[in-house]
Amino acid sequence: MLGIPALFFPVRTLRARFVLPISQPPIEDGAVQIHQGRIVAVGEWKDLRCDDAEDLGERVLMPGLINAHCHLDYSGMRNAILQPSSFSNWVRRLNELKRTVSDDDYLDAIAFGFSELKKWGTTSVYNIESFPELMVRMPAPPLRTWWFYELLDIRSRVHTDDVVAGALAFFESRPQWLGGFGLSPHAPYTTSLGLYELSRVCCEKYAMPLMTHLAETIEEYEMFASASGVLYDFLAPLGRDMSDTGKVTPIRHLFDSGALPVGAILTHMNFVSEDDWGLLAQRHADFSVVHCPMCHEYFGREFFPLERFREIGMNLCLGTDSLASNKALNLFEEMRMLMQKHPSVRPEDALAMVTVNPALAIGLAGQLGELKEGAFADLIALPFDGKGKSLVEAVVANRTQVEWTMVNGGVQPPA
Repeated sequence: MLGIPALFFPVRTLRARFVLPISQPPIEDGAVQIHQGRIVAVGEWKDLRCDDAEDLGERVLMPGLINAHCHLDYSGMRNAILQPSSFSNWVRRLNELKRTVSDDDYLDAIAFGFSELKKWGTTSVYNIESFPELMVRMPAPPLRTWWFYELLDIRSRVHTDDVVAGALAFFESRPQWLGGFGLSPHAPYTTSLGLYELSRVCCEKYAMPLMTHLAETIEEYEMFASASGVLYDFLAPLGRDMSDTGKVTPIRHLFDSGALPVGAILTHMNFVSEDDWGLLAQRHADFSVVHCPMCHEYFGREFFPLERFREIGMNLCLGTDSLASNKALNLFEEMRMLMQKHPSVRPEDALAMVTVNPALAIGLAGQLGELKEGAFADLIALPFDGKGKSLVEAVVANRTQVEWTMVNGGVQPPA
């Protein structure tokens, strides 16, 4: 606010037994200083000592976690769909449930989803919003949220850049909403290349992120590679133009068309051919990949090719997906499941996939997902007395609900 002296916004100092910056080594007896929603200093208590510091005691103070893929709309569907025999059957059941849900139900589900995220240490979420018309009725989200407007035209829904301009105007009129807005052409099997191209143009024009589901299932792979399979048989009667199938893999379908902007976030990427790997290696710096370990386990999918992605240098992030295919919105569980399935992943690697890596994916490296001067003051504190496991091992092993959360410099009430 112009004209108001800085003394009205005093520096806030937090002290803890350990400070975990992520991008720097842990600091024992550390402190973090905050001013107007940003971190202004991180260091040892002896260097940042002050009389009015808030002492968090036997805890580790660290960045809040970033959930790189979530569908908050479906937070009311926990345990509603038993493990399906196929992805297409899961979609059928989800669509049946959606027909029974009111707008008020969805709003309640989103609020519940936010509380679940906060309970398990998430302070930023990249959310796919299937019903953006609900947003005019929402209070300001408690977490830093990117709302990815879901786009699909399998049933001839039409979208133009006027829709995007309207959404941006919505956010401009709500400056208290932390985060931003992006586009999410749903997946190649529900979204035409024309709509992908429109999404790319809009994202480049308005400097917005884009996220899409890609190469999620063997059914999707079969549909594009051989014009066959369960998903093909499910979509053809719905009127989808199948002339783009039976030619190439889903990944090559999108890459060869040029329909993805640089920086696009690719969710799942479970089924990758050898030909695809060559293509991904050439463009590894252009995109980020989000893996959802608990959702992967729910569907009983084959081994996720994480090591191959690491070999080619892809930026890897973790998400929870939705409670329609997961039992929790808990990134600690996602990290543990990742390490259980992939023993080569160290705790430090897993933690990067819910902090600095998703910050890079959204274009906020150095400002999100780590404690450093200039970063957003989004922090959590976890119990840790320095005994037993190493600091990072203890963080990943955390099974207690997070009782202290700060978003944009303000301490949040417990979930």
